[in-house]
Amino acid sequence: MLRIAHELVEAMVAHARADHPDEACGLIAGPEGTGEPKRHIPMINAARSTTFYEFDAEEWKQVYDQMWDNDEEVVVAYHSHTHTEAYPSRSDAGIASQLGLPGAHYVLVTTKDPDIAEVRSFRIADEVVTEEPIEVTGAPEAVQSYKFAHTPDSTVYDCS
Repeated sequence: MLRIAHELVEAMVAHARADHPDEACGLIAGPEGTGEPKRHIPMINAARSTTFYEFDAEEWKQVYDQMWDNDEEVVVAYHSHTHTEAYPSRSDAGIASQLGLPGAHYVLVTTKDPDIAEVRSFRIADEVVTEEPIEVTGAPEAVQSYKFAHTPDSTVYDCS
């Protein structure tokens, strides 16, 4: 399960909406060894594409150097889908596996509906995708236009 503060969810969604119609991508870092998402790091989609994302290599190195200096690790790697559901494509699963972050949560945000952003979290290892529930902490009354879904039971959690 991904347990995450509503401010971080809002930051990911805001980044995804700001970069729309291109896919957005970024990271959320946390103190090393805790698995706690704490610091939002929006990044540049080097592909500048509506259907694909790619982390910029130079920016990736700078972010990793900063995390190293701060004793942080990647807790969440996220990106957006602009016209499809928030579920990893085959290329997304491949990228996640290549990143070499087996403990990270992979969050997808869909911006195809301008009023509701669908947010889903996955674990991806060796290109195998497993969805996990999301627990939003903090002030959920502030989270008004997001839909959290989890399969296979298709339960939808609307926060309002």
